[in-house]
Amino acid sequence: MKNLQSQSRQWLADIRAPQGQRWLNLPNKQKYRILILVLSDLIAVGGAWLIARYWNQFYSPIPSELVWWTWLGMPSLFWVFATITFIFFAYGGLYSPSQRSQNYVRSAKIISLVYLLSLVISYFYDPKIDPPRSLFFTAWVSSIILVMGFRLLITLVFGQYSAKAKKVSVFIVASASRLNKLSQVLQKRSYYQIVGAALASTANSPATLQAILRSQAVEVLAEDLPQTALASTLYWNLRRAGIALRLLPSSREILYRRGVPEIFAGLPTLRMETSLLVGWDYRLKRWMDFWGALIGIIVLSPLFLTVAILIQVSSPGSVFFCQERIGLHGKVFQMWKFRTMVPNAAKLQAQLESQNESEDGILFKMKNDPRIIRFGHFMRQTSIDELPQLFNVVLGQMSLVGPRPLPLRDVERFEEWHHIRHQVLPGITGLWQISGRSDIEDFSDAARLDLYYIDNWSLNLDLDILVETVRIVLFGKGAY
Repeated sequence: MKNLQSQSRQWLADIRAPQGQRWLNLPNKQKYRILILVLSDLIAVGGAWLIARYWNQFYSPIPSELVWWTWLGMPSLFWVFATITFIFFAYGGLYSPSQRSQNYVRSAKIISLVYLLSLVISYFYDPKIDPPRSLFFTAWVSSIILVMGFRLLITLVFGQYSAKAKKVSVFIVASASRLNKLSQVLQKRSYYQIVGAALASTANSPATLQAILRSQAVEVLAEDLPQTALASTLYWNLRRAGIALRLLPSSREILYRRGVPEIFAGLPTLRMETSLLVGWDYRLKRWMDFWGALIGIIVLSPLFLTVAILIQVSSPGSVFFCQERIGLHGKVFQMWKFRTMVPNAAKLQAQLESQNESEDGILFKMKNDPRIIRFGHFMRQTSIDELPQLFNVVLGQMSLVGPRPLPLRDVERFEEWHHIRHQVLPGITGLWQISGRSDIEDFSDAARLDLYYIDNWSLNLDLDILVETVRIVLFGKGAY
C-alpha cells in the first residue's frame, strides 16, 4: 500500500521532477568515457599552459597581480581558466553520454570564448594590467589543438572499445508495419539487445511506460509517435526514469530541429536563422578537401607505389580501375580506384547478376566474388583501393566526406527520391560507410543516411565521420 502511494505521489509531481535521487544513472562504459574526457581535457589544458609558460619565459612573466596562489606547480590563473572551461564544456554538452560530446568544433569555440571573456574581465579588473601576449595566445591556440586532438584520439580508441562492450538494451516503439523491420536492423548489430516493443499508438499510455520500466531498457527507439497536446510527455517520463529516448525523425522533424523557439504575435513558432557568415563553413570544407587530399597524396605516395607493384604481381593489367560514376546534380565523371578485380570484371558482372546478394537489387554485392584478385580482398577490407579518389577530390569532382558516388547501373535502378543525394558533392566516405558499409542490404536505408547527412551537415559532422572512418578502416568492419 505504501509503495502504491509512493508511486502515485511521484507521478502526480511535476513531470520534470526526477524520480528519486539520481546521479549519473548511466551504464559503466558511459561513466568511464565521461571521466576519461574530463581527465583528457585537464591534461590538454594543463599541457597547453606548460607550453605557454615555457614559451613565455623568453619574454615577460605573469604580472604578480594575477598570481593569487600556486597549486601543483600551476598558477591560480590556470585553475581559474580550467574551472571556467570545464563548466562551459559541461553546460555545452561536451561531457554528455550522447554524441554531443564529440562536437570538436564546439570545444574550440568554447575555449575561444573563455579566452576572449578573460580579456574583457581583466580590463575591468584592472585596466593597467597587461597580461603577456605570448602567454595568452600560445595558451589559447595550444588549448584548442590539444583538447581537439585528445578528444579525436579518445573517440577513435573508445569507439573500438564500445563495439566490444556489453550489449545495450533497447525497447522499440513503432507502427505495426515498422516493428519487424526495425527489429531486424537492430538484431544485425551485435551491440544491441531488444528487450521489448510496443505500438506507436500506445506510446503515451501508462501501460507502455510500465512495460518499458519492467524491461530495464537503457534506451527507447521510437518512430511515428502519435500527436498529443504535450508532445514531450514520453520524453519527460523516460527522463525521470533515467532512460534515453531516440527518435527516428522524418524530413520535416529534421527541419524543425534547425529552428529557434520564438514567440511571434503571441504564437509559438520556430524561426529558421541564417548564419552571419553564410557559406564560409562550406568554403572551409572545400579548402580542407583540397589541401587534405593534396597532402594525403604526397604522404601516401610510397604506399601508392607499393600497392601498384603488388597489383601487378597479383594480376596482369592496369593498376587503376576507372569507372563512370554519377556526381553532383547527376553529372557523370571518371572515378579512380586501385584495381581489385580481374581486368574483364565489368563484363563478367552481367553473368553474376543472378547471384546478387543485395536485398533490393540496386547495389551489386557478393561476399565471395570470384572476380577479386589475390591482393584485392586485403585492399577492400582496408579501403586502400579507395585512395586514388584523392585525385578526384583535388580535381573538385569529389569531397572527402559525402554520399558515395554510384555506377550508372545502380543509379538506373533508383527510386525517384533516391536522387536527392545527388544535390551535394559525393565523397570518399560518408554516413553510409561508418554505419554498416556492406552490412546494409536495403539501399533505401543507405539513402536515408545520405539524406540525414545533407539535412544535418556541419564541419563537425564531417570531422566525426572522418574519425570513425579511420577506426573502421583499421579494423576492417563491414567491407568485402
